[in-house]
Amino acid sequence: MNSNMASRRPPVGKATSQDTLAESTKSPLVWLWLSGLVILLDQITKLAITELYAYGDSTSVWSFFNIVRAHNYGAAFSFLAGESGWQRWFFAAIAVGVSVMLVQWLRKLPRDDWFMAVALSLVLGGALGNLIDRIVLGYVVDFLDFFWSGYHFPAFNIADSAITVGACMLGLDILRQTRKKPEGKS
Repeated sequence: MNSNMASRRPPVGKATSQDTLAESTKSPLVWLWLSGLVILLDQITKLAITELYAYGDSTSVWSFFNIVRAHNYGAAFSFLAGESGWQRWFFAAIAVGVSVMLVQWLRKLPRDDWFMAVALSLVLGGALGNLIDRIVLGYVVDFLDFFWSGYHFPAFNIADSAITVGACMLGLDILRQTRKKPEGKS
């Protein structure tokens, strides 16, 4: 019986399908579900806004916050929004390039670096959420409007929020890495 069980074991150094499955679930790419969630939430909220609000309509929620339907033809803070339309494809190309880079970066991360994996996945989901708008609509739908004493922060959306949180996490990770002392040094 013992020799029979031994014959069912894979040779040393050979991976079984169970080993491959275990390895793939440890891959940082498993965090792509978070990117998908960001895209889903972003697109659902934008669809709701476009169904419920005409362009420029707003609803006061608090003394410092409105829901508003705005269209951004540019990038962050409406950068290049006033151009003739070429910026749509320019920003779409940048989003595609950045997304490819982020997936490659995520793929190469150490398996235990969940903090960086979450950061990259948030930025990726946000970039793709806004890319969908640019390609389908020609502009990005924004709807979160915060203001104070008459000053309005530029309207933004769920994708922008995910990009911001992810970028802040990337910055924190860089600070965290630079503060670590190299081994053997005091």
